[in-house]
Amino acid sequence: MALVLLCGAILAACGGAGSTTASSPTPQPRPTGPAAVLTGPLTAGTGVFIGSPVTVNLQQAGYVEQEFDASGTATSYRDSGALTADGHWSFVPNGTAPYRTRVLVRRTADPARFSGTVVVEWLNVSGGVDADPDWATLHDELIRQGDIWVGVSAQLIGVMGGPVLVTVPGVAGAGVVGAGLVKIDPARYGNLSHPGDGFSFDIYTQVARAARAGNGLGGLKPRTVLAIGESQSAFALVTYYDGVQPLTGEFDGFFVHSRGAVGLPLVGPGASADLASAIAGTPVIFRTDQPAPVLDVQSESDVTSVLDSYRARQDDSDRFRLWEVTGTAHADAHLLGSTAGAIDCGVPINNGPMYLVAEAGLGALTTWVRTGRAPVTAPRIEVAPGATPQVQRDPDGIALGGIRTPPVDVPVATLSGAPSPNPSVICLLLGSTTPFTAGRLAQLYPSPAAYLARYDADADATIRAGFVLPEDRTGLLAFADPSALAG
Repeated sequence: MALVLLCGAILAACGGAGSTTASSPTPQPRPTGPAAVLTGPLTAGTGVFIGSPVTVNLQQAGYVEQEFDASGTATSYRDSGALTADGHWSFVPNGTAPYRTRVLVRRTADPARFSGTVVVEWLNVSGGVDADPDWATLHDELIRQGDIWVGVSAQLIGVMGGPVLVTVPGVAGAGVVGAGLVKIDPARYGNLSHPGDGFSFDIYTQVARAARAGNGLGGLKPRTVLAIGESQSAFALVTYYDGVQPLTGEFDGFFVHSRGAVGLPLVGPGASADLASAIAGTPVIFRTDQPAPVLDVQSESDVTSVLDSYRARQDDSDRFRLWEVTGTAHADAHLLGSTAGAIDCGVPINNGPMYLVAEAGLGALTTWVRTGRAPVTAPRIEVAPGATPQVQRDPDGIALGGIRTPPVDVPVATLSGAPSPNPSVICLLLGSTTPFTAGRLAQLYPSPAAYLARYDADADATIRAGFVLPEDRTGLLAFADPSALAG
């Protein structure tokens, strides 16, 4: 089930124009603290529940999937000062509570293939169930490298149920959306208990500590642990990086995918974070005084529209990179998979290659953490400032600037992150794909062969620039559509 407030993709491949080389960063001190106790693997009930339309044949890929209970006593936080726009927040403990949540692990079955990297995804709950949008986006590269993916049911809604932020028409099953794991499958998840989103940050830390120690990983121990999250989960990582990471130093790097301008708010016991009310609040950047680097990748629709990440733009530095990807949407046809056809936004939804840029970014972040070599820098999408900032576009409606791929540089359609005519929240996030007229295509390309020659050359330039991996060249070429010129 595609139930997500999703987002765009992230980061740059190693080397390439604009990259910088530095010595390996000095690790942040990592204070000792409690780790989650993992119990399992779980076998009861109807099997693993995850709200994702993207299915992967893990056995064929040489991967195994296991699910665990994760339990312990978590700490909540409060700010001891102002939540300033520079992200230099000071969090202090604000109470403790017991928890028992779900952790999902996907790992290589062959220990010799393990890369040494574990990515810990803060599962997304905006659609009213736990969803794994970054696994859906990055799984090809994770499997290719032999990385381990760990999904954490970090928030109250995913475990115990609660309000739904984004409804996906025609997709949700009765009794599932907003119900929580405990009700979805009592035989499997009935003993879970979540104390509220104020404790989510420490739950996430404790699961990462368990993973760093090798618990739940089939005897494998990582040397690199990355925090990843998309959309609402990216909001959570903003708060984590600025307020919690200075206390724990638990993560070696952060892959932040489609954040808004603010962080996920701190809340009291038993409460869910109210992102809808917080989203228009005071913008905040990532603080710049921590060793762990941040790769922040935004889709075109994230920059303005409802997420409005433009308000929180910040300069690149030796610890921060921002990638804004032209012609992409917060969620798109690739991310929605088999459910894309069930959504009617009045226009075809965006079909840009966001996931390919994201996969390049994952490798870049790992290289940055391990060697100090930063990803390539990227131009920003051009935005006209004002009371309502607007993305600047060429005569075909394609955004100017940003990370550019062949579908926007050698186009046969306008790929856009602009909202569709349908005012539903999900349609605000899906952008559009508008085919060019036959007359416009004739102006641009004398023949399908000429179009393909230009497209192939642009694909190679994109790869050389570091925004798509060489291994994904075939995937990038698959976005070419010479049939558009056939008539």
